[in-house]
Amino acid sequence: MPEAVAMPQKRVLGDATNNPRGILNSPGTVKKRKLDAQPSATVNSLPQNGQRKPFGSSQPQKSQFEEEVLEKLTQDINGLKDSNSEKDQQWERPPLGDFDETKENICFQQIDAEEGTITGGKTAVRLFGVTEVGQSVLLHVTGFQHYLYIAAPVNFTKEDCDPYRAFLESKLGQFQPVIQSVQITMRENIYGFQGNQKSYYLKITVTEPKFISKVRSALENNPQGLNYKGLWSNADAGILTFDNIQYLLRFMIDTDIAGMSWVEAKAGKYRLLGPREKLSNCQIEAVIDYRDLISHPPNGEWAKMAPLRILSFDIECAGRKGIFPEPNHDPVIQIANVVTRYGESKPFIRNVFVLDTCSLIVNTQILEFDKEEKMLMAWRDFLEKVDPDVIIGYNIANFDFPYLLDRAKHLKCTGFPYWTRLKGMQSQATSTSFSSKQMGNRDTKATNTNGRIQLDLLQLVQRDYHLRSYTLNSVSYEFLKEQKEDVHHTMITELYNGTPDSRRRLAVYCLKDAYLPQRLMDKLMCLVNYTEMARVTGVPFNFLLSRGQQVKFLSQLFRKALEQQLVIPNMKSTDEQDYEGATVIEPSRGYYGVPIATLDFASLYPSIIQAHNLCYTTLLNKNSVEKLKLKKDEDYIVTPNGDMFCTAKVRKGLLSQILEELLAARKRAKKELAVETDPFKKAVLNGRQLALKVSANSVYGLTGATVGKLPCLAIASSTTSYGRQMIEKTKQEVEARYTIANGYSHDAKVIYGDTDSVMVKFGVTELEEAMKLGQEAADYVSSKFLKPIKLEFEKVYFPYLLINKKRYAGLYWTNPKKFDKMDTKGIETVRRDNCLLVQNVIETVLHKILIDRDIDGAQDYVKETISDLLQNKIDMSKLVITKALSKADYTAKQAHVELAERMRKRDAGSAPTLGDRVAYVIVKGAGGSKNYEKSEDPIYVLENNIPIDTKYYLDNQLANPLGRIFEPILGEKKANQLLTGEHTRSISVAAPTSGGLMKFAKKTQTCMACKKPLSGKEEMAGAVCAHCRPRIGELYTKTLTKVSDLEVRFGRLWTQCQRCQGSLHCEVICSSRDCPIFYMRMKAKKDVEDAQKELSRFDFDPGAW
Repeated sequence: MPEAVAMPQKRVLGDATNNPRGILNSPGTVKKRKLDAQPSATVNSLPQNGQRKPFGSSQPQKSQFEEEVLEKLTQDINGLKDSNSEKDQQWERPPLGDFDETKENICFQQIDAEEGTITGGKTAVRLFGVTEVGQSVLLHVTGFQHYLYIAAPVNFTKEDCDPYRAFLESKLGQFQPVIQSVQITMRENIYGFQGNQKSYYLKITVTEPKFISKVRSALENNPQGLNYKGLWSNADAGILTFDNIQYLLRFMIDTDIAGMSWVEAKAGKYRLLGPREKLSNCQIEAVIDYRDLISHPPNGEWAKMAPLRILSFDIECAGRKGIFPEPNHDPVIQIANVVTRYGESKPFIRNVFVLDTCSLIVNTQILEFDKEEKMLMAWRDFLEKVDPDVIIGYNIANFDFPYLLDRAKHLKCTGFPYWTRLKGMQSQATSTSFSSKQMGNRDTKATNTNGRIQLDLLQLVQRDYHLRSYTLNSVSYEFLKEQKEDVHHTMITELYNGTPDSRRRLAVYCLKDAYLPQRLMDKLMCLVNYTEMARVTGVPFNFLLSRGQQVKFLSQLFRKALEQQLVIPNMKSTDEQDYEGATVIEPSRGYYGVPIATLDFASLYPSIIQAHNLCYTTLLNKNSVEKLKLKKDEDYIVTPNGDMFCTAKVRKGLLSQILEELLAARKRAKKELAVETDPFKKAVLNGRQLALKVSANSVYGLTGATVGKLPCLAIASSTTSYGRQMIEKTKQEVEARYTIANGYSHDAKVIYGDTDSVMVKFGVTELEEAMKLGQEAADYVSSKFLKPIKLEFEKVYFPYLLINKKRYAGLYWTNPKKFDKMDTKGIETVRRDNCLLVQNVIETVLHKILIDRDIDGAQDYVKETISDLLQNKIDMSKLVITKALSKADYTAKQAHVELAERMRKRDAGSAPTLGDRVAYVIVKGAGGSKNYEKSEDPIYVLENNIPIDTKYYLDNQLANPLGRIFEPILGEKKANQLLTGEHTRSISVAAPTSGGLMKFAKKTQTCMACKKPLSGKEEMAGAVCAHCRPRIGELYTKTLTKVSDLEVRFGRLWTQCQRCQGSLHCEVICSSRDCPIFYMRMKAKKDVEDAQKELSRFDFDPGAW
C-alpha cells in the first residue's frame, strides 16, 4: 500500500508525541471535530460563552465578504432564531415515526427512476422520491413486462399464438424462458395513412426486459429461421418490428407516469419492507404491483414540488508546485457544503470540512481533521445523514466527483464511494463522449448516484447559454453581477501550509465556490425548469441531462400512439439527406431613420404542421391515393414540394393533436401565471410554459433528423416549403395593399425577411403610425392563411441598421414612449474569438448611431480609438483573445494551440490543458512571422515588455466589423477612410529580427531630458547628459510625480481587488483572467516598477543636486 503523501510544514492535530512541530497541547490544538459527535459539538461562529479564541495567534479581521456574502448564507438565523435554532443544525431528515402500512398511503414526488430487481431476482422499476413532509421513499414497482409488435401474417389465427411462442422459444436457444406470451391484437401503423383501418399485429411479451433486444434482433436479422410455417411470404429482408423503446420508458408511458410527477400507493395495496429486506437507505421502502400504483397528472394540486434537499459542494486540493492536482499524489484539504430545501430561500446547513486547524467563519460550522482519510470518511457519513435529493456544484462531473473517488481509492478508503441511496451500490466515474451541433464534441465523465439527481451548473450553462467565458467567476458576474476572489491552484498549497488564518481564507473561498452554484441555480431556475420539461415530455429527469432532443419527442409520440392504438415501426437510420431550408429575402442594406415594423409568424413551423395536417399518420403516396379513391384538395393536399397528406376531414394527424395539446396547456399555464402571487408557484408555472414552448417547437426538427428514430423528410421539407411560400406571400400582400394608390401616404416595402419574420418600411415617420400599420398588416395577412397560422405585430425598429443577411441592429420599441433595448443580431458584440476592444467599440458605435443619432460622433470615436490603439494607449486587458483548446490535434496551426505548447515548455504545471480556454495577445514579431507565431501569454508580455502588434488588431479585429457597420451608411469608400489617414500614425516599436521572437537587442541609456544616448561617464551617472544637468531638479520632480500618480492608480486597483476578495487586510492573490481589472492591476504594477527604476537613476549622481 503506497503511503499517503507527506505534507511538510503542516500543523497536525494531536498530542505532542505525534506533533512534528512540537505544538503544545491546549484545548485549541487538541480538540478534534468528529462527525460521529453531535453537530452541536462542532465549531460555530459564535461560541456559547462568547469568548472562545480561534486557532491562531489572533482573532481574524471581520471581512467584507463575511458581511456581504456569508450574511446571505445565514439570514435565516435572525428570522428563525427563536423557533428554528435547533432545526438549523439538524442534518437528518424528519423522523418517520410510527408508520402503519394498513392505514397510511405513500404519496411522493418521484425524482429518479431506474430498472432493477428485488429479492429473488424479480424485475422491478425503482421509483425514488420525497414525500410532502420531506421523507425519502423507494418504491419497487413489479409485474410490468416488456413487449414489442410485429405485423401478423394473413393466415395467422388465435390458435397459432401458443405454438408460435413455443417455436420462438426453441429458436432463441436460451437456458431460461424468454417469451412470456404471444397475443393477436388490432393495431394501426403510424407511418403512412392506412385508411383508418386497423390490422392484425402480434404482441410478443418477454419474461425479462433484457431479452427484448435479443428477440427483436432475431426477428429483424434472421427472418428465415424464425419464419413460422413460412407464413411471412416477404420476410427475406427481415420481419419489421414495432415499438422499439427501452423498458423504463415503456413502463412510464403505459402507467402514465411523467418524470418528476407525484405517485401514490394506497394503504393495503403495497407491502412495506422490513430492515432486513430493504435495499436502500430510504426511510420508506415498499413493493407494489404496477396495476395498483396511482399516477397523478402534474397539474393543479399536483404541480407542487416536494421539499427536496439540495447539496451544493466544492473541494480544494493541495497540488505540488507547477503541477495541477493529481489524485494519486495531492490531498483533498477542504470540502465546503451548503444545503437548502426547495421552497426555502436560505440554507439550513453551512459547513467546511478542513484538514488541519482553521480559524472561525461567521455562522459556519468548521469540522477539523488531523488525517485526510478521516475527513473523507466523515464527509461520506455527512452525505448519508443529510441524504440530499439533488447534488449540485460547478464542474463536479469532470473534477470534484472523479477526484474524490480516485483520491479515496489511492488512500484505500474502501467505505468511501457509497454515495447512492442503494446499500452496497458504489459510485463510479466513467468516461463518456457527447456530441451535438450546438456544443461540438466534448469528453466528460459521469458518476452514478442512484436515487439522487445531479446538476453540474457548468454543463447546464454551457448547454443553454452562449458566453465569452465559462469560469465560475465569469458566469457569476454575467448572471449575479458579482465576482469572487479566484485563487489559482498553484497558490492553494501555500495557503494551506500557512496559519489557521490562511486556511480560513481558503475555506471562505471554498465556501463561496459551494454557495455560488446554488445561487446560480436559483437565479437561472434550472431545477424547476428541468422539472417541468420532464413533466411535459414524460421522461425521467436524468434523461434531460444525458440524452438529446429525440427522446423527449418520442416519449410524447409513444404516449399519444398508445391512446389511439398505434404502433411505431423500428426504422433503420439512413444517410443524412439535405432539404431546402427557410427563405431569406434579400436585404435592402442601409441605415433607416424611419420606423421599420417587424411582423412575426407565431410558432411558424408548429402552426404549419397543424394547418396543413402534416403527420406520419396522414402521409400518402400515389398507390394509396388511387386505392382509397381520394380526391385532391378535398381529401388530400399536395404540398409545394410535391408530397401528399390527407386532410383533417379524412384523418386528423397525430402531430397536430400533440401540438394542440401542448399549445393549449401553455395557454393555460400563462393564464395561471398571470394571476399567481406565490413566487415558487410562479416559478413552476413559468418553467412549465417554457417547457411547453420548447417541446412544441422541437416537433418539426426531429422529423428531419434522418439519423433519428423516426425520420420523415416529407414532413420536414413540406414544412419549410410552406414557410418559404408564406414569407413570399406576406411580402406580396403587404406591398400590394399598402400603396399610395390604395390611399396610404407611402408605398410600403419589405426590406428584409428571415425564416419567420418580415421587416416592413411603411414610409411613415411617427412610431405610433408605424405600430398602427404594423398591427393592421398583421391582421390582414393572417386572414389570408389557414388557422392556426397567425402573423403577429410585436415591435418596431427605429432607427434600423440593416447590414446583411442575419446581421442587423436597431432600437427595439413595443411602446412608443420609450424603447425597450438596443437589439443586435450577428454583430460582433458577444463573439468570444474577438477581443473586448471589438465588443466595446461596436457597442459604443451602435449607441452613438442608434441612440444618440450621431453618425459623425461615431466616426470621430472610431478614429480616436484607432489612434489610441496604434499609439499603445489601449489597456491590454481589452486586447486579450480567448479560444478553447478543444482537441488534441489540429490540422492547421492556430495561435492559441501554438501558445499552449510554448507555455508547456516553460512551465507544464501552469500551462493550459485540453478543454481550457487559452488567453493570448498578438505581439510584434520578425518580418514574415505568421500570426500563430506571434501569440503570447498576456502576463508574459507584461513581465517582459514585449510590444503589442497593434496593426494586427486594426486589420484583423476591428476593420471588418467596422466596415460592415459603416458601409451601409457611408458607402464603401468613406467607410475605408476610417482605417486610413492621420489618425493611423503609430509609434514605431522595433520588432526582433533575429534570435527568436522574444530576444531584443540591448538598449542604450538615454538622457531623460533630451533623449541623447549616454556614453562613458554620462551613462554611469544615470539620469541626464552634461548639457541637461541644470534641469535635473525639474526632471526629478516630474519623475517623482509620475511615480506617485502610478502608485495611486495601482493602489486603487489593489484596493478594489481586496474588496472583491473580501478583506482589506490580506494580500491580493486573485488570478482571474476573466476579470479586466486583473490585467489592469498587473500592468499598473509593472508601470510602477518601471517608473521607480527611472527614479532610481537620479541616485547615481548625488553631486549633481
